[in-house]
Amino acid sequence: MPKPIARINDFVVKFANVNGSGSASANQLFARAILRMGVPATPRNIFPSNIQGLPTWYEVRISEAGYLGARGGIDLMVAMNPQTWDKDVAGIEPGGYLFYDSSKPLPESKFRDDINVIGVPLTEICNRAYTDARQRQLFKNIMYVGALSALLEVDSAEIEKLIGEQFAGKDKLIAPNVAAFRMGRDYALSNLDCPIGLRVRRAAAVGDRIFVDGNSAAALGCVYGGATVAAWYPITPSSSLAEAFTRHCRRYRVGREDGKSRYAIIQAEDELASIGIVIGAAWNGARAFTATSGPGISLMQEFLGLAYFAEIPAVLFDVQRAGPSTGMPTRTQQGDVLSCAYASHGDTKHVLLFPEDPHECFEFGAAAFDLADRLQTPVFVLLDLEIGMNERLCAPLAWDDARRMDRGKVMTFEDLESGKEFGRYLDVDGDGIPYRTYPGTHPKRGAFFTRGTSRDRHARYSEEGPVYADNMQRLLRKFETAKGLVPKPVLHPARHSTRLGAIYYGSTSPAMQEALDALESDGTCVDALRVRAFPFRDEVIDFIAAHDEVFVVEQNRDAQLRMLLVNEGGIDPARLIPVLHYDGTPITARFIAGEIAKKLAAFNVTPLRKVVS
Repeated sequence: MPKPIARINDFVVKFANVNGSGSASANQLFARAILRMGVPATPRNIFPSNIQGLPTWYEVRISEAGYLGARGGIDLMVAMNPQTWDKDVAGIEPGGYLFYDSSKPLPESKFRDDINVIGVPLTEICNRAYTDARQRQLFKNIMYVGALSALLEVDSAEIEKLIGEQFAGKDKLIAPNVAAFRMGRDYALSNLDCPIGLRVRRAAAVGDRIFVDGNSAAALGCVYGGATVAAWYPITPSSSLAEAFTRHCRRYRVGREDGKSRYAIIQAEDELASIGIVIGAAWNGARAFTATSGPGISLMQEFLGLAYFAEIPAVLFDVQRAGPSTGMPTRTQQGDVLSCAYASHGDTKHVLLFPEDPHECFEFGAAAFDLADRLQTPVFVLLDLEIGMNERLCAPLAWDDARRMDRGKVMTFEDLESGKEFGRYLDVDGDGIPYRTYPGTHPKRGAFFTRGTSRDRHARYSEEGPVYADNMQRLLRKFETAKGLVPKPVLHPARHSTRLGAIYYGSTSPAMQEALDALESDGTCVDALRVRAFPFRDEVIDFIAAHDEVFVVEQNRDAQLRMLLVNEGGIDPARLIPVLHYDGTPITARFIAGEIAKKLAAFNVTPLRKVVS
């Protein structure tokens, strides 16, 4: 027997199941029970794009130190799917553990001699206890959670309490599920060496943080941001954002006295219709948004050009997945950065926001509507599947009740009636942003329609070259104004002076924090800057100028953020070293640290070594 891994509150468990087998709820019970014990746990659901039958995985990172990103490597594999056995076994760390259903004996060639094997005859036990085939499958999942609770010392009372909460309102299901859980736990306590080297101990490391997915948090941000119209077409992994907005509106957007809905949610016939509805609603003064993914952005291009050129506010949540084309619909990526930044034909530039976690999904979800109104332009909030669909610990969502919506430059009836000059595309103060009016503001003055053709400052049709160029230059001034309005980047300085830097964004954040700690423990100090928006604020360009080499860490093949930095910041490409991860799985701390170390060696760069006193 190999020397087993021995860790408390610091390991990775991965479940290998079959999609549609009912394993998801059992795996969630396991993760939530650890959270209830005060230990940070980060689950990741890795699932296929079909309905059922293909392999699915559920990974739980347990880290009392608070690392929430994917680490890389598996300490305990719960192998419930024969289809993926070889791959699942291969991913276990030396000294790690393999938990499997031992009802059917397997040849020795199916195991590794450097891991610890734990067999529980789950199918055999279920066949003795249940006659219904579906019950046998479902209760087998709860049973292995029971066995794991004994092996890892997870508090059984927490799991039983969670079972009661999960089946609240379906009370007849509570007792059978608790019985199945105890059956698995009792078998492990009676027949296995419990606990193993991996253990969960109560801690106080969760604090006041909440556990929520990014799509739900973003949808709530839309409510607080004043959104009343959503138009969408179902597409993975963004559909749950629109569905969450629907739930929130039914709770918060219905009149208490008359019971009437104060919102409109439209499932359109396609993505092109969705963005058209959003633009129409926004032009009429509503705060409107759509939620989509990369293929939807591709279909929306022409309407996005209209919104940019006609200067109509709109908010788009792009929950990115792996492309091109259909790509891998249920895998994560940061592959839409360029397509969103320059969406549509001609010269266009759009505002992008990059939230790092559900807390910022809420914050940016609300702020996007203020930005869109203030700038009179589409604003993109770029999530990805990793943030959008997976639950994560984050700071509590907070809102200042004194905060008011910023509708930007809007002329009122009184303004127009008093004779104040109105030019729909007239820049009166040099920030590139003109005044607008809502339809019907005044019977004779203001804007009554809009179009996507060239025009002068007073919206009169014109194809004169100087008039067109004047308008395009004003749009650039507006984009320059946006630099001072978008969220500032966040600096994470190394503990010691260094000329090495790293830039990252979005869902890379949790893995990056752990990678920086790992690099520093090995003597490599790196200053890091998390970019939170495009256009880039001056702090981003200043950060690059202050370092000799800057690694740009992102989850796509073509180094899209790096391209934007070179193109928009006038940066020498040689100074920006790409660190790219794009296989559809979340980027890991081990990958980032390993790639940076490898590239430093390849470029013969000597990092600053820490001074040891």
